[in-house]
Amino acid sequence: MKDLIELENRYCARNYHPLPVVLHRGQGVWLWDVEGKRYLDMMSAYSAVSFGHSHPALVQALTAQAQRLAVTSRAFYSDTLGAFLQLLCEMTGMSKALPMNTGAEAVETALKAARKWGYKVKGIAEDGAEIIVCRGNFAGRTTTIVGFSSEAQYRDGFGPFAPGFVAVPFGDADALEAAITPNTAAFIVEPIQGEGGIIVPPAGYLAKCREICTRRNVLLICDEVQTGLGRTGRLLACDHENIKPDGLVLGKALGGGLLPVSAFLAREDVMDVFTPGDHGSTFGGNALAAAVGTAALRLLRDHRLVERAHEMGRHLMEGLREICHPAIREVRGKGLLIGMELDPALISARRFCEALMAAGILSKETHETVVRFAPPLVITAHEIDDALKTIRATLSACAEAQVALEH
Repeated sequence: MKDLIELENRYCARNYHPLPVVLHRGQGVWLWDVEGKRYLDMMSAYSAVSFGHSHPALVQALTAQAQRLAVTSRAFYSDTLGAFLQLLCEMTGMSKALPMNTGAEAVETALKAARKWGYKVKGIAEDGAEIIVCRGNFAGRTTTIVGFSSEAQYRDGFGPFAPGFVAVPFGDADALEAAITPNTAAFIVEPIQGEGGIIVPPAGYLAKCREICTRRNVLLICDEVQTGLGRTGRLLACDHENIKPDGLVLGKALGGGLLPVSAFLAREDVMDVFTPGDHGSTFGGNALAAAVGTAALRLLRDHRLVERAHEMGRHLMEGLREICHPAIREVRGKGLLIGMELDPALISARRFCEALMAAGILSKETHETVVRFAPPLVITAHEIDDALKTIRATLSACAEAQVALEH
């Protein structure tokens, strides 16, 4: 294992700080390293593996389609894309979709759509459009997106950045309304901030944002790359407040954990601002991605995984809150998107994740204090119970080790 880590470090740019484990195989909620040790996956690749690793239905769809047709570019039609987008639009209640690959690409698509809608439909003066974002957001790593991030490291050394973005506090609808001007085209928001630390806004926040955006003729765009497709116990996280956005960004789980698939979805007048040549992607909407995306959506619907995420998420949340360890500051989230915030004076989140890894659970810290618990939606109550026992024991062991270190 050490040799493989050294090999990757030798040839790979150091843009990640992985835990020291080399994974070799995955099945369902389980992962195995190159030495044969088994781990419970409590990360799901940031929600990309919502259906578990190597799900037979998804692997079969991938294999069958790859043997027939994979990529032609969208210079031509394929026999899989239309059916995929129809199912995606019908399930989400949106009018049209523009397929891309990564979540960041889909966010960039949303930004372009919002700006052009602002100019062509709302009547904003050319090059004057503004888009409101939230502090603490995470929408990807492109230069445009990191330009409106409030995280210093994401911006450091990558400027100059594109103008036209206004940041407001997350969870504060009054701040949104105060920031709107005649030049405001859109407000883009994560219903729950994932990379920001699993931050859940106050109840009623999204509903109030919906009312404000409707009244002020501003597009409400929900970035549900991490939270969408059942992760929070609803098909979309915005469904918790029964609101319908004007634009929707999906990714990660849409590819079934097998390949990158994303999409920007919107109401008709927003999507119709695009004309041939305005936007595109060589791989976006390829036949292979469409086949896998269709299989993933059917699996989500037919196996009632949204309901399962709600039930298992409640079970996991209750179990974590019952631990009552002094190092735990807060347990928060919805469905199977849960963050456990630790007191760094007692246990660092990184050290805790390393200890969990040694105990057979894989997770990852965010913002140095929060540990994510976001397993595949197929996890069972028994597997959650076993994980809770390990988490409790690991917390106790880490706390004892910290006390011993201090003395």
